[in-house]
Amino acid sequence: SDPALILELKTRRPPSLEGRAGCETWSVDFSPDGAWFAWSMGHGIVWVVAWPLDSEDSQNGETDRGDKSFSCGHPVWGLAFGPRPPTSAAAVRQAKTTPKGSKSLLLATGLENGVIKIWNVLTGDAVFDLHGHEGVVRDLVFPQNGTLTLISSSRDKTLRIWDLAQKGKKVQVLSGHKDWISCCSVSSDCSMIASVGRFDRMVCLWSLRSYTFMRNLTGGTHKTLYLLSSCDFSPDGALLATAAFSGSSWWIDLWDPYTAEKLATLVDYFEDYGQNQISALQFSPNGLHLAIVTDDRALRIWEPGNKGMVMQTKADRDSNGLCCNYHPRGGVVATG
Repeated sequence: SDPALILELKTRRPPSLEGRAGCETWSVDFSPDGAWFAWSMGHGIVWVVAWPLDSEDSQNGETDRGDKSFSCGHPVWGLAFGPRPPTSAAAVRQAKTTPKGSKSLLLATGLENGVIKIWNVLTGDAVFDLHGHEGVVRDLVFPQNGTLTLISSSRDKTLRIWDLAQKGKKVQVLSGHKDWISCCSVSSDCSMIASVGRFDRMVCLWSLRSYTFMRNLTGGTHKTLYLLSSCDFSPDGALLATAAFSGSSWWIDLWDPYTAEKLATLVDYFEDYGQNQISALQFSPNGLHLAIVTDDRALRIWEPGNKGMVMQTKADRDSNGLCCNYHPRGGVVATG
């Protein structure tokens, strides 16, 4: 069956800018409670809307549910809502030490110039900037432990772990990648960070407790020329999915992050050489499915263990698929 398109959000822009570089939606995210949706709409603007869209007037008036626009000044490549409530017993114990003031819903935006801007979603105010990265901030993640910790990955080959309670003055730098980092993900028990390097083809695991390198997952493919694009931990932390592509195919590897064993591979071949790279993947909140976005803008839903797709949308060669994100309660996937 085909997924049903609920709505398509389009940016109003001058015709002279339509289709030009800078218009891309590189990142989308739902707030932890599912009440807000944000997307980078191009030209340094992030738009935040109440979700679902008809819920704007359904509140008791205590919270401003109107649309919000954040002007970041530079193209936005990554964004993330936080903090995120704990999901595991270990994360719950860690959250008990959460400092006061972390109740505010924040939005972190990673910019092309290496700066990360932190916004208060409800007031629309810019809270502070984080400086340190020397390249595009490609991905941002708040771990699911209720704390004001933010992990960022960048084209400067590093990951950084920021303590927003200290306004970013306390930061850990993780070095080891040899080229651009495409994506990062945090396990549900907040013990591990996974990162994938686009050109160095490294799948790295890091300890979020000791801030040290743990291992590099190898043996994922028989090909020598390929690029890595995305990664995600399953909600229970038992699996790590990584996405890669070459000139004529893309594939997903499923790993046991604790033993470094490759458990399964999904491969898709296509006729047009270099025309359908895999851009992003994400586990569903219940861990039963993987959402996959490819360069032809098609959304595919895969149930690990099955050969074919559970659902798939039609391809659109007029634009590119760049990102995807599940609503925290499932049932809805946003793609950019």
